[in-house]
Amino acid sequence: MLNEAFAVTRRGFVKGGSALGALAVATSGLTLPFSKKALAIETPAKADEKIVWSACTIDCGSRCPLRMHVTDGEIKWVETDNTGKDIFNDHHQVRACLRGRSMRRRVYSPDRIKYPLKRVGKRGEGKFKRISWDEALDTIAGSLKNTIKEYGNDAVYINYGTGTLGGTVTKSWAPSETLIARMMNLCGGYLNHYGDYSTGSYTSACEYLYGDYMDTNGIDDIEHADLCVLFGNNPAETRMSGGGNVHNYVETKKKSKTRTIIIDPRYTDTAGGREDQWFPIKHGTDAALCAAIAHVLITENKVDQAFLDKYCVGYDAKTLPASAPKNGSYKDYILGNGDDKTVKTPEWAAPITGIPAEDIIKLAREIGDAKRLYLNQGWGLQRSSNGEQACKAVAMVSILRGQVGLQGGGTGMREGDHTYPFVRFPTLTNPVQASIPFFLWTDAISRPFDLTPTKDGLQGTDKLKNPIKFIWAYASNTLINQHSNINRTKKILEDDKACEMIVVIENHMTSSAKYADIILPDCTASEQSDFCMDGAGGMMPYFIFASQVIEPRFECRTIYDMISDLAHRMGCGKEFTEGRTQEEWLRWMYAETQKQNNDPDLPDFDTMRKQGIYKKQFDRPYVALEDFRKDPKANALNTPSGKIEIYSEALAELAKTWELEEDEHITPIAEYRSSFDGWDSPMRKQYPLQMIGFHFKGRVHSTYGNVELLKAAIPQEIWMNPIDAQKRNIKNGDLVEVTSRFGTVQVCTKVTPRIMPGVTALGDGAWYAPNKKGVDMNGALNVLTNNRPTPIAKASPSHTNLVEIKLVKSMGVEV
Repeated sequence: MLNEAFAVTRRGFVKGGSALGALAVATSGLTLPFSKKALAIETPAKADEKIVWSACTIDCGSRCPLRMHVTDGEIKWVETDNTGKDIFNDHHQVRACLRGRSMRRRVYSPDRIKYPLKRVGKRGEGKFKRISWDEALDTIAGSLKNTIKEYGNDAVYINYGTGTLGGTVTKSWAPSETLIARMMNLCGGYLNHYGDYSTGSYTSACEYLYGDYMDTNGIDDIEHADLCVLFGNNPAETRMSGGGNVHNYVETKKKSKTRTIIIDPRYTDTAGGREDQWFPIKHGTDAALCAAIAHVLITENKVDQAFLDKYCVGYDAKTLPASAPKNGSYKDYILGNGDDKTVKTPEWAAPITGIPAEDIIKLAREIGDAKRLYLNQGWGLQRSSNGEQACKAVAMVSILRGQVGLQGGGTGMREGDHTYPFVRFPTLTNPVQASIPFFLWTDAISRPFDLTPTKDGLQGTDKLKNPIKFIWAYASNTLINQHSNINRTKKILEDDKACEMIVVIENHMTSSAKYADIILPDCTASEQSDFCMDGAGGMMPYFIFASQVIEPRFECRTIYDMISDLAHRMGCGKEFTEGRTQEEWLRWMYAETQKQNNDPDLPDFDTMRKQGIYKKQFDRPYVALEDFRKDPKANALNTPSGKIEIYSEALAELAKTWELEEDEHITPIAEYRSSFDGWDSPMRKQYPLQMIGFHFKGRVHSTYGNVELLKAAIPQEIWMNPIDAQKRNIKNGDLVEVTSRFGTVQVCTKVTPRIMPGVTALGDGAWYAPNKKGVDMNGALNVLTNNRPTPIAKASPSHTNLVEIKLVKSMGVEV
């Protein structure tokens, strides 16, 4: 890391900075204190300066406090939490990462949208003219009324957006919890969607296995474990800062020294010398590895048979449902008694996963010998073409070992946290019943009447009555940048006779904003007041009162202000506002939260505004399904059986009734099956490299993607193993062309042994910037990704890709 830091300094990215400052940029959010004394210093305000509490509300899994230093109405610099002790899990300080600390650069970005804008060129050209707020809102109201009259409310869609996820009034996700949804529900509703880009396949797997969305024990519960195994979980880049799980993970590891194994195609920053062993694995083969681990556990008598008998359905013949075929249990599948007649030995899994059989055996025995196994999975592995199977298979390892509901154990899913319940803005009920999978919104424009429940996962109706004609895109770069197969999406959106109106509410001129018909300039978090909820507080959940720091810039307006005005034009203004201002709604939500929690330590509203942050300290880590473990009858799961359904009759029914392609599979138990664009695809003859995406520490999805200092410190690069690079005469830093069958990008290389041969990796969220030939020049991942959904959840397979990489210009050096 020090070498990386000095390299950053030499390149001038941290101009005038010390090696320590460069190290902070290079690690970008790892919260290990370099000097506890230095970082805990209270910075006094100058005589002409005020300090105002604000927050970073983006979709990173954390929500961090920011203390803005303001002089003459301008934010001069930003620091972070200085309250509480500098002792982990004792009301510790919640320190923002460098993304949050660069918030001032977002507020004063040259990309800020200053005024309402109306498209004047072809959609997607990015040509707009300035208009007044009255014209903008009148145009939107007229289009919305016409859409509802001509087509119906189900022709209106609120697109997925997480740009201001952490707020209450400003909340942008889920779309059903936004102020736009509240207004639309008062106007007759809108087309629903279910699932999300983060956890589409994961959520589906949870529902069939555990009955609901399921997490696992807090990551700080590693302290009580003998062994920690992380499948594709990388909190150092996805849960950064003192408000994120990397802080909980690192501090707990320092204390417990728990042996930790990381399974991932990349040697991630979470590994970074803190792991005990790294297993590089071919993307999409986690289910095969887990099956081989299960084989060792079963044949060496290391499963918890009593747990499986009492709490589970379908492990073996004893608890197999009557409807299941003979030898249809999970144990039969592993031992080769099922339909495929294949024993799932480590030798079978080795060529599939790329992990030697002897290493799989050692790993399985370690897992089998651990009294407490903390095993969890990140969300990256489920963003694959067989993502549902991968999620369920990883969870099976914890289930076989009987770790569910135990301190130091877990469910095998993603880490959970204690939470502080906070009453959110009420958004009412949507009268429209029809719902599409989140990933198929472009299909609901281009082929709406082809969508069916059994082929496309349509819910609430057998058939859509209308195509999407009106799109709301609030705090969302998903229209273009964050949705798979950008070139396909572009063609669909460029046709303004198909979808007739796109309204974008945004801070900056993003790639998606260029496809708007009307753009409304939104306030940043610094230009309004809101409560902000943490996302990964561990044993110390908290919330932030983010006060208005400065007056709104230019002609920007708050989401509450603009939608209130629009609601009046739609005839539901009184019902929308209920006579309250934004400030009065904040007071109402806080009062309701006080009633709900009955917390004597919770201060009054005005004190909370001055205090800025409220922390609730728990005395031990969160444990998932602890009550179920204690009494499975009184605390039955929401599955048909009330138990963990290793064999799912519901999935067996889907397998019989749904329309599937030959390379799509739905199975009642967790099985490994090859899938489209996988490691063994015939397409590898033309596109020989697997390419995965990953959450990039210089951005949160695409947010902060236009902050030049972050882009310089953490450049967009495609990772390549030296073996693959040498074959192509590519050196570290060279400009290359990356091509899939969906498009082409140009980006520089990071040649490193931190990724396994045959696999490449590209960070998500770089802003799409095509040249005249349509080649993206910014390294936008989704130019290369497939829009074909997963079999069950109809979710994103954005990490399952095949590409070829060719040298464009030699710029680098040997490594």
